Amino acid sequence: MDSLRRVIVDFKKLTPEVLKLLVDKYPDGYDDRNIITFKNAQGERIEAVEVTTEDTKYLVKISAKLEYTMENYDEDDYEDFAVDDPAAVVDPKELLEEDED
Repeated sequence: MDSLRRVIVDFKKLTPEVLKLLVDKYPDGYDDRNIITFKNAQGERIEAVEVTTEDTKYLVKISAKLEYTMENYDEDDYEDFAVDDPAAVVDPKELLEEDED
């Protein structure tokens, strides 16, 4: 039995550290074989991909925002942020709105 802490992560709570782990583990993106499906406490079906650190197993909920952010990942975009700062990972819609201004 592993003693890893288990954490479910939504895109809004995604940190640069977990994003980098995802990009490193799935450099060409993830596919159906990598997706874990489970029901949350409310009985809702959740699809996620897994990454692990020394002490934590993260299940990151799949979304279009996650896919886009992984595809356009650049480590330099996060160098001014702490690795555990969820404010660093911005919703792709916000980036598109900034480009339109």
